[in-house]
Amino acid sequence: MLNLVDSHCHLNFDPLGANLENVLKHARDNGVGHMLCVAVSLEKFPEVLALAQTHPNIFASVGVHPNEPATHEPSAEELVAQAGDERVVAIGETGLDYYRTNKASDWQQARFRQHIRAARECGKPLIVHMRDAAEDTLRILREEGADHVGGVMHCFTGTLETAKRAMDLGFYISFSGVVTFKNAENLREVAKQVPEDRLLVETDAPYLAPVPHRGKANEPAFVRFVAERLAEVRGVPVERLATQTTQNFFKLFQQAAAVSP
Repeated sequence: MLNLVDSHCHLNFDPLGANLENVLKHARDNGVGHMLCVAVSLEKFPEVLALAQTHPNIFASVGVHPNEPATHEPSAEELVAQAGDERVVAIGETGLDYYRTNKASDWQQARFRQHIRAARECGKPLIVHMRDAAEDTLRILREEGADHVGGVMHCFTGTLETAKRAMDLGFYISFSGVVTFKNAENLREVAKQVPEDRLLVETDAPYLAPVPHRGKANEPAFVRFVAERLAEVRGVPVERLATQTTQNFFKLFQQAAAVSP
């Protein structure tokens, strides 16, 4: 049996939340021992925290996604206060997404800076979303001293150069089901070269279901397909990759290690 962690999922989203016990059983049956349920708004954060408080193998984060414009704008102080619960292991999902705006967004950048300041204040790592915004994302991480806490570049689809610059700031690189897609050969080339001690796997469930489940709702159990494809690409046994990525998860998210049964 594999020993995997889904380092990024949204268990409170439909259809997962409506069928949670079956989703969790399916995860266990596929060797997924722990999951990090990631918040995208403060309004939905109580749902995320409740899942982590009810299930010892689920951890929580607190943050506001860059694609959430019509939401309460968090201050660093608010984020720090919410992160005080022992089940909250990270700040985020935060970052920059220019895919829909097609230009630099002042409000996204200001929100991102608040999250980095909160992470530094509470000493918990960042979960960073980056889409069509590599230069600004890396610049702001550097300017705000994100290297003091580190974190993860979630659902990474960038270049090797971008990955190296993020790792220089103390960040891990997490690959999702995208790495299994037919047109993702360039990403697989990047995945070959990320050092094994900086590698994480995730689903981003219920989105981005991997091959062979494309077109279906994603779920934490499917992280094993990500792990299997990465192991194949890197030329290592999947058991080794699963063990390494699980060790990496608990090294990065030290609060998760502290509260894990």
